[in-house]
Amino acid sequence: MRVRLDATDWRILKELQANGRISNVELAEKIGLSPPPCLRRVRALEQAGIISGYFAALDEKQMGFDVIGFALVGLHSQAESDLRAFENRLLAWTIVRESYMLSGEADYILKCVAPDLNGFQDFILKQLTAAPNVAHVKTTLTIRRAKFEPGVPIELNRRRS
Repeated sequence: MRVRLDATDWRILKELQANGRISNVELAEKIGLSPPPCLRRVRALEQAGIISGYFAALDEKQMGFDVIGFALVGLHSQAESDLRAFENRLLAWTIVRESYMLSGEADYILKCVAPDLNGFQDFILKQLTAAPNVAHVKTTLTIRRAKFEPGVPIELNRRRS
């Protein structure tokens, strides 16, 4: 069941998405509330699962992870138990940072972050293609990031009160 959000909730979410480290006092000031009700609203959004967590966005290249690659994975079987088994396996692969089940030619797309090309290739050859139920894998390497904007496009939501 979806939670109904009012205009104040949307402003809170927009500010937190832009800066998850903002203090409650600063947030309250930006959205026009006093700090106690602002904090109550943030806690309610967290408890409702709208805010699922906070994290630091790290620069892969600055940390020595020079390869970002994507793997399109096709499976032999798409039975629910086989899909779950594949998903459980990919949870253990730390090189995989995001994964989405797809419709179309491939069953999954995996975003992989590796220190170098050899590390990415080793993962593809020794773990991914060798995994049970994997029928085919197509990979592509990124050249550069053109846009990075995690979160949701809050300004597109027309249902704000």
